[in-house]
Amino acid sequence: MNALLSLRGITKSFPGVQALAELDLDLFPGEVLAIVGENGAGKSTLIKILGGAHVPDAGTVQIADQPVVIASPIAARRVGITVIYQEFNLVPELSARDNIFLGGERCLFSRLHRNRERRRAEDLLQRIGFHFDPDLAIARLSVAQQQAVEIARALSQDARILIMDEPTATLTPPEVQALLNIIRELRRQGLGIIYVSHRLDEIFAIADCILVLRDGKRVSCGPANQESRKGLIEKMVGRILEQEFPARRVAIGEPRLVVDDLCRGEKVRNVSLEIHRGEILALTGLVGAGRTETARLIFGADPPDSGAMVLDGKPLDIRCPRDAIRAGICLITEDRKSQGLILDHTVLENFSLPNLRAFSRFGFLRKNQLRQAFAGHAGRLGIKVRDGGQLVNHLSGGNQQKVVLAKWLQASAEVILFDEPTRGIDVGAKREIYLLMNDLAARGKAILMISSELEEVLGMADRIVVMHEGRITGIISDVAGATQENILQLAVR
Repeated sequence: MNALLSLRGITKSFPGVQALAELDLDLFPGEVLAIVGENGAGKSTLIKILGGAHVPDAGTVQIADQPVVIASPIAARRVGITVIYQEFNLVPELSARDNIFLGGERCLFSRLHRNRERRRAEDLLQRIGFHFDPDLAIARLSVAQQQAVEIARALSQDARILIMDEPTATLTPPEVQALLNIIRELRRQGLGIIYVSHRLDEIFAIADCILVLRDGKRVSCGPANQESRKGLIEKMVGRILEQEFPARRVAIGEPRLVVDDLCRGEKVRNVSLEIHRGEILALTGLVGAGRTETARLIFGADPPDSGAMVLDGKPLDIRCPRDAIRAGICLITEDRKSQGLILDHTVLENFSLPNLRAFSRFGFLRKNQLRQAFAGHAGRLGIKVRDGGQLVNHLSGGNQQKVVLAKWLQASAEVILFDEPTRGIDVGAKREIYLLMNDLAARGKAILMISSELEEVLGMADRIVVMHEGRITGIISDVAGATQENILQLAVR
């Protein structure tokens, strides 16, 4: 069988960074090729080259044995390549039908063929197993339905090659299984699919072939059924990892943060919990269960309707995030790019944001002290950064997460709320985050870890709190004896 897509010698450099080095790749019709690697391995650069956002410095691209030049996203679409990014590229106010045909509308005498578009949209959605009104606005659709719209749009453009970048990052376990079934159906229809994910269970469930990248180079490429989880991780990180979830032996102390009967509308209903000194308390549940909303109430980002909080025996009156920061509570948000960082500012500027008072004197910023403080955190956290003047947008996801953590550690946070701390982070960087969390717990910090990854919850938590529709439906104290099934039973009550 001839390859649907062939890359030979693809090379791409940025100032000071070799993103890809002489990469070869083949994708065949009806094949799912998974691409894995640490943050900074070159996956995003490869996706952008295939999607027309970047032009390679060297190398050739062939589609069905024909040389092509992909100089723009339009050029990529014309040769049959469509990229579905982790953050959906949809217009919330428009309908699903409008989004499917956006930019490719067909008119007769300046009027859109709306009835024809509707029938075509229904056919495309049915092709991937979805049945909902295509005239519904995107804002009214679930995350899984929005992803179906993205896939339907790709099919409407006669895509032969579908590239999916972290497609399950915001999906619930049932939605993940539904997506994998869609991919199996598209594979059966002869599409070539490139699947990029840090979730190895999904890789082994769906991939025919696995390509491993490290530092912009191809490490290996072979059948998925010949790989093991342990061996794949070692290829990705270039070293042997003793344990995916590092062991921790910390004596758990007295309660530090006590939350009593916290309420906000239907999102958070009568939530009560305790986080102890040295404890990692996991808060889990399906998407929409109220986990993030609970963290925002604790941090003062949203006002509660009722409830009370006590920190180290003292009642808290938190009306805004500034009050929480001064009390020693910090929130590492789920979406670090839009809520945790200012991407077009430097690393030092982001680090300084909650610490301006500490590094200011008579209205002037003491930049030398600021640099020294950041250098100390960068060394302890292992932040890979050229210098403090580097734009945070140029860092990998794992290093961006560490910058967020560094600014809060400098702010002397005692209660740290981690909302999906390893979302979009590779297994090597994940373990570094886990080690940091263990170290924080060993120093007596109280940690709330919100996570949708049940393996992570079971591997890291001392206790597990499960939520469903704004309420706590169960607390698991015997984590060693718990299973994913135990958690899911509580999460769907």
